[in-house]
Amino acid sequence: MNSISSIISKHKAYFAAGHTRPLESRLNILRKLKQAVRTHEADLIAALYQDLHKSEQEAYSTEIGIVLEEISFVMKRLRKWSKPKRVKTPLTHLGSKSIIIPEPYGTVLVIAPWNYPLQLALSPLIGAIAAGNTVVLKPSEYTPAVSAILSKLISSVFPTDYVAMAEGGPDVSTALLQQPFDYIFFTGSVAVGKVVMEAAAKQLIPVTLELGGKSPCIVHKDADIQLAAKRIVFGKFTNAGQTCIAPDYLFVHEDIKTKLTEEMKRAIREFYGPQPERNPQYGKIVSERHYQRLLSFLNDGIPLTGGQSDTNHHKIAPTILEQVRDDSPVMQEEIFGPILPLFTYRNIGEVIEKVQSRPKPLALYLFTTNKEIERAVLGNLSFGGGCVNDTLMHVATPYLPFGGVGESGIGSYHGFDSFNTFTHKKSVVKQTNRFDFAFRYPSSKNGLRMIRKILK
Repeated sequence: MNSISSIISKHKAYFAAGHTRPLESRLNILRKLKQAVRTHEADLIAALYQDLHKSEQEAYSTEIGIVLEEISFVMKRLRKWSKPKRVKTPLTHLGSKSIIIPEPYGTVLVIAPWNYPLQLALSPLIGAIAAGNTVVLKPSEYTPAVSAILSKLISSVFPTDYVAMAEGGPDVSTALLQQPFDYIFFTGSVAVGKVVMEAAAKQLIPVTLELGGKSPCIVHKDADIQLAAKRIVFGKFTNAGQTCIAPDYLFVHEDIKTKLTEEMKRAIREFYGPQPERNPQYGKIVSERHYQRLLSFLNDGIPLTGGQSDTNHHKIAPTILEQVRDDSPVMQEEIFGPILPLFTYRNIGEVIEKVQSRPKPLALYLFTTNKEIERAVLGNLSFGGGCVNDTLMHVATPYLPFGGVGESGIGSYHGFDSFNTFTHKKSVVKQTNRFDFAFRYPSSKNGLRMIRKILK
């Protein structure tokens, strides 16, 4: 606790000294961070394989490449974002100027998860640094190989009073949440998100919570079935399903169930081979506890495909479950693994009603070429973000804010929204001294009449 308190004190002193605020300094440190990621690329790929069995392609496309693109995107636009913005002034403020000045919050805590341990640590860090904050970064204890490389990378770029790593288990997170941070950014489960928000509320610390939930995928009868199958398999089984925006359960129109599932089986074989659980390029479950939890879900339905497992390597083959009840354990919480419950429907209204009965999801995916179906789903269902005729891809564009709604999260980031999240918008009125309106003062005889005339 004392060492953590000391880190926070040093960070606040470093921030107060103004080291993080100059625009050129922020651009320079982001440039150094980008170069450091490139320098450590091979080590990061090896570490991601060690912790999660991510293939080189998956490691680069879902982690390293996204981080590099995010830094480039932010650097190109940071000068514009950082400028004070002049806005309109009402008649009551005649002669004055109204300005919004972006300023950093101060010292920020970023708590990162294990499923994308590089991307989900560095993406919020980029926004916090771009805005001019100092950062304490808490990586997950479940991915020690990545944390070790990340620690080397961070220390090669930042002074410890600027960005510090706080490694350890839940006890470290608990101690950190007791500190007087100026902002907290958390990515993880809904249950832990509630703990973070409760701790932040005790000190009135603003938060961003990137959580999760049960994200539905809907395939209507008019969809391009072959393409839908490939894109659903890609979205669900990337990182062995350990993705917060992975399709969590599948609604398929009853007329195309057989055709879709056959195409999905074909896509699974194409992507991962006839025995995915033995494919060294297919992801593993992060820990024994997570693995056993997922194995228990296999009892909640009948596998249409998959269900095989490899206990020695914590692997479960891509699995599609049918005959699943709404009240079964697999449907009570986010699965976060390579298991996909399947339900059929006849009318899109049934699907909308069932999704509405659950907490608002982080993502939603719809496959259809029918504009009326698209309008019905997008117009009636609330969700953090998603895709029509694809999965996952909305998270990969820096032009879109990424975040949840309701239980799936609070706030958003990526691109400008990352800068915006870690920035306080300071409002300033610069008043003229050339003249003064007497009616504003209590001594004015006609003040109320003038005020009524203006404010109507």
